[in-house]
Amino acid sequence: MKKFLAILTAVLAIGALQGNALAADKQHKVVYHVNGGDEKQHMATLRNIDNHINAVGKDKLDLRVVMHGNGLDLLQSAQKNKALASKIDELKLKGVGFKVCENTLRAKKLDAKKDLYDVNVKKGPEGDIVPSGVAEIAILQNKGFAYIKP
Repeated sequence: MKKFLAILTAVLAIGALQGNALAADKQHKVVYHVNGGDEKQHMATLRNIDNHINAVGKDKLDLRVVMHGNGLDLLQSAQKNKALASKIDELKLKGVGFKVCENTLRAKKLDAKKDLYDVNVKKGPEGDIVPSGVAEIAILQNKGFAYIKP
């Protein structure tokens, strides 16, 4: 009986290790939700995203940052803050998508091209503008994206 339990434990342990290895090879889909206006929090969020990429690997990660409300301050601040702009550029080169809420642009009377840092003003999948930030988050969650609110 002891031998059987030892074998069973070993088989389960090997299965768990293989399961973890398979999970590490899977494509990770993540959406980061940004709706606050604090510049220090924005830098912390961008560092978290960079750490996330370093841990998983940019080739195994589909990561989007969805901004609405005061979250658009991230891209407004980057117009003047070179460190913030540089970090955004670095993350974009690693494949991170930054999505901007059209409702917020309208409500705040912002011009994405003039008032925000490096926004592709096209709408739809090829651009950075989404009709609604919160709706975009829900859509991504329905597509299997994990939700992170730093």
